[in-house]
Amino acid sequence: MFYFVNAIDIIRKYEGFNESAYPDQLTGGMPYTIGYGTQFYPDGSPVKFGQCCTREKALEYLQHEINCIEDDLNDLHIYIDNSMRQALISFIHSVGWKPFLYSSIIEQIEQENWVAVTEEIKCWIFDQDHVVIGNLLERRREESRLFLSHIDTGLGKAGEILLACFRNYSAAPHEIQAIKKLEEGINPYLLAEFANTFQVKQADWIEQPEEDFHVI
Repeated sequence: MFYFVNAIDIIRKYEGFNESAYPDQLTGGMPYTIGYGTQFYPDGSPVKFGQCCTREKALEYLQHEINCIEDDLNDLHIYIDNSMRQALISFIHSVGWKPFLYSSIIEQIEQENWVAVTEEIKCWIFDQDHVVIGNLLERRREESRLFLSHIDTGLGKAGEILLACFRNYSAAPHEIQAIKKLEEGINPYLLAEFANTFQVKQADWIEQPEEDFHVI
């Protein structure tokens, strides 16, 4: 029986399945990875070049890794619900245990600052050259949504908040100040992505022929 289904689903989705062991991108060799991101077998031996596995075995290896992460989380004695735990399991499986410990996540959990936890999670999207990895961006969003899935942040849905602000925008000084403050706190990559997408959509809207618009 496999536990932590949500964590497994996220990990499998973004790690993908690899039947044959493949080398690390930086070293061109070890550590080798197989299955759903496995680098060490349950007995502690490292994955080696030329080794292969089935999907069934890969899932067993993944479950073992998740169980180990779960044991380590239990040793921290932090109070989180099951959705939070599964989100952290996926995150730790991605970044590693030591980076997790060095992050601010544990401190924010102890302060029950749940939104700050997800903001920290969303920062871990870069490679060693500080270039954004596209699939990590989506993975961190899913992990963050899972972490907050049973928490009432009092904010409602972010999309609804932003849409309401856009609809009611009047360029008042306090609105401009709020926008500048929001820009300062947003990851530059996300801000650029939003700006590019918004401009394209806006242009598409403007170019639509007048007869396409209907008054409701």
